[in-house]
Amino acid sequence: MTNCKKGKKMNFLDLGLSERTVKAINESGIVTPTTVQVDVIPAILEGKDIFTIAPGACGKTISYVLPLIDIISRNDGTNILIMTSDAKKSVIISDTLAMLNRFHEETGDDNNEHESDVIIGSPDLLLELSEDKSIDLTKINILVVDDINLIKKNKQTANMEKVLEMLPADKQNIVYTNRRSRETQDILDKILKSPQEIKVDKNKEHEAQEAAPQTENKQTSKNEQLFDKEALNLSKKNNTFKGHTPKFLLMQGVLAENDD
Repeated sequence: MTNCKKGKKMNFLDLGLSERTVKAINESGIVTPTTVQVDVIPAILEGKDIFTIAPGACGKTISYVLPLIDIISRNDGTNILIMTSDAKKSVIISDTLAMLNRFHEETGDDNNEHESDVIIGSPDLLLELSEDKSIDLTKINILVVDDINLIKKNKQTANMEKVLEMLPADKQNIVYTNRRSRETQDILDKILKSPQEIKVDKNKEHEAQEAAPQTENKQTSKNEQLFDKEALNLSKKNNTFKGHTPKFLLMQGVLAENDD
């Protein structure tokens, strides 16, 4: 277990992120990583299974979005599933991904063979789309569960377990929770393989509020129906993952396809 304490001030380059990703986050107004980001980002880049216990507003979303952007930019066909507690969170994540990938320049290569897909959705939506064969969950390389306790609170535990059964056993697993829960421990035991456990103190809540990217700050006050359109427009505008924007699964269950 890692208990995060104040020490030497880090920057995002120290954590192993690429200069292009760091440039995007600096331009979004973030200069210093939060406690959870300092511990989580290197562990994700190293391919470790991670279980993170952290309160809200401490920078959890950015802690996995940034390393995932660098992983996707390798253009090695890594497929990512981000399981969320609800549609609103799904779209916040999609917007954040679309904004922070913008300096990974296009290569001009039209070969889609190694294109990565990022699927983002709540368990009920993922089940529905999987049953309709709109998405393929059998080729997922990285699973992120963004917040297993909130998924339980939204009465989506049974659907989450069904989704988990569809995923390959050999993958990297990254699980977040706002607090440890006995009700979710059995599921955690099934997902995680000797994980690195990271625990962030309650007093770190709100650590990231003042330094959040504009995409996260503005969303809570908007009508949810506008989020889909905004995320899709952003992903098209910033079509820069080696020339191929990943497909973002948005709140209405529509896969955001490229124009070409």
